[in-house]
Amino acid sequence: MEYLNALWNMIHAMSPYLLLGFLIAGVLHAFVPVSLTARLLSGTGFRSVAWAALIGVPLPLCSCGVLPTAVSLRRSGASRAASTSFLIATPQTGVDSIAATYSMMGLPFAILRPVAALVTALFGGLAVGRFERSGKLSDIDAAEASATEARPATLAGKLWLTLRYGFYDMMQNIGRWLVIGLLVAALITVLVPDNFFSLYARWPLLNMVVIVAIAVPMYVCATGSIPIAAALMMKGLSPGCALVLLMAGPAANVASMMVLGKAFGHRATAVYVTSIVLGAIGFGLLVDYWPGLREAFVAAMPCHSGHAHHMGGAEWLKNSCSIALIAMLAVATIGKYNKSIQLKRIKTPRMKTVKIRGMMCNHCKANVERGLSELEGVTSVSVDLAQGLAYVEGEVSDEVIAEKVTQLGYEVVQ
Repeated sequence: MEYLNALWNMIHAMSPYLLLGFLIAGVLHAFVPVSLTARLLSGTGFRSVAWAALIGVPLPLCSCGVLPTAVSLRRSGASRAASTSFLIATPQTGVDSIAATYSMMGLPFAILRPVAALVTALFGGLAVGRFERSGKLSDIDAAEASATEARPATLAGKLWLTLRYGFYDMMQNIGRWLVIGLLVAALITVLVPDNFFSLYARWPLLNMVVIVAIAVPMYVCATGSIPIAAALMMKGLSPGCALVLLMAGPAANVASMMVLGKAFGHRATAVYVTSIVLGAIGFGLLVDYWPGLREAFVAAMPCHSGHAHHMGGAEWLKNSCSIALIAMLAVATIGKYNKSIQLKRIKTPRMKTVKIRGMMCNHCKANVERGLSELEGVTSVSVDLAQGLAYVEGEVSDEVIAEKVTQLGYEVVQ
C-alpha cells in the first residue's frame, strides 16, 4: 500500500504539467515546419548553432527520435555544427519535461535544466563547427534518412494533428519510459533509506562520475528521468548529482551514439558525448558548490519545502488530470499492441519479416517505413514497433534491406 501511495502521489504531482507539455508539443509538431528551421541552420558559426539549440530546447523529442530529425535537417541544408547543437539540446529537455520538472523538483531546476542544455549545445556545436570549417570531419552522407511528416494544410487538420501527436503519438513514444521512471522512483521512495546518499555527501564529484557512468549507456527519456532524480534527492542525493542524471541520462545512450557515429562521424560523436558529460558535471558542481545555491535548490523542491504546486488549489483538476493521463497511456499502449496484432493478421507469405534493433518510438517507425519504401522493387512496408519487426513486400533481397536499415541507423537481427 505504501508503494501504491508513493506512485499515485508522483502521478498526481506531474499529470497537469505533463498534459500541458504534451499539448504544447503537439502545437509545435503541427505548426512548425522542418523546412523553416533548416533555413536557419545552414552556417557553422555561432548564429546557426545558437538557433539550433534554441529550437531544440523546447522540442519534446527523445534521444532516439531526435536522430532522424537531425539527419533530416542535414538533408535540408543544416550544417553539421548546427545539427550537433540540435542533437545535444533536444533530448535533454522539452516543454513537457520542463513543466514536469517544475511540478516535482521546483522552479530552480525547471529554469537551470534548459539553460544547461542550451550551454552544452552551444559548446558542442561550436566545437564541431571548428572541425567542420577546418575540413577535419570525414565526409559523411547525411541524406540517407528522413522522417519528416507531411503537415495538413487546413487549420482543422493541424488542430487534429496537434491532439493526435500530443496525446496519442507522444504517449506511445515516451509512455513506456515514463511508466518505468515512475515505478523505479516509487521503489526508491519506499525501499531506499532516507539518509542513504547523505552518507556519501563528502564526495559529490565521485557521485557525479558514477551517475554519468550509469546514465550514459542506459536509455531514459527527459520526462522519465524526473521522478527518479526527485526520489534520489529525497534520499539525500545532492541537487548537483540529480542535475547530472537529468542531463546525461536522456541525452546519450549506446544506441544513439552508434547511430550518430554512422551519420555524423566519430569525431563529431566524440565532441557530442564530451559536451554532454563535461556540461553535466560542470553544472552539477556549480549547483553543489556555488554559495547558497545548493540550499536554494533543495528548499525549492515541493517535497522538501512542505508544499506542492496545486494549480490554484484546484485539487479536482489534479485528480482529473491524473485519471486522464493514466487513461491516455492505457489507450496508447493498447493501440500500439493492437496494431501489432493487426499486422500479424494481414501478413502474407510474400512478405519478408525483418527483425530490427534500435527502434524506440514512432519517429523511428516512420523513418524505417519511409526509408524501406524508397527501395526499388518494394511495394509496401509496415512496421510493428511493439515487436521491432518490419514487414516488407516486393522484389527486394535481404541484403539490400539490411544495408538500407544500417544506413538509417538501425540494425537487422538475423
